[in-house]
Amino acid sequence: MRWNLDPTHTSVEFAVRHMMIATVRGTMGLKEGYVETDETGKPIRVEARLDAASIHTGVADRDNHLRSPDFLDVANHPEIVFRSEKITPLGEGRYRVEGEVTIRGVTRPLAFEVETHGPAKDPWGNERIAAHFEGKLNRKDFGLTWNMPLETGGLLVGEEVRFSVDTQAVKAKEAVAQ
Repeated sequence: MRWNLDPTHTSVEFAVRHMMIATVRGTMGLKEGYVETDETGKPIRVEARLDAASIHTGVADRDNHLRSPDFLDVANHPEIVFRSEKITPLGEGRYRVEGEVTIRGVTRPLAFEVETHGPAKDPWGNERIAAHFEGKLNRKDFGLTWNMPLETGGLLVGEEVRFSVDTQAVKAKEAVAQ
């Protein structure tokens, strides 16, 4: 069974240390994605594509710098893509998802735990499922190495990027044979 991720009901948030004392938070938009489930409703495959140019931290100059070749290089790498390779049930609607994420043309393994909810019918008769997960990655593993030394020691931008995602997916309509 296929469930299409709903960009209007998906929140992708991230956080990075700034100046070693503060945290900068931002968001990105989901372009598209899906979850495939088996006949029991267990997820067996996930793919998601984020719009790298949609990065938003609330500061236009910083957002433009993050879109530049110093960081995401969105002109050459417009998407961030995750594809699952293994999904392991942990019980009570929780799963360990292992796969690969591609950022700026570099692909690395990524694993996280997911908490799922549903299915439920929305007011328009669509069947939906939902999920929440959090994780982290090292931006330098993807070639995002730009930084600036601080006068007091340390670096301007932290290496660890923490992320949190809440998403809903809508059951795909079955094709009608003609």
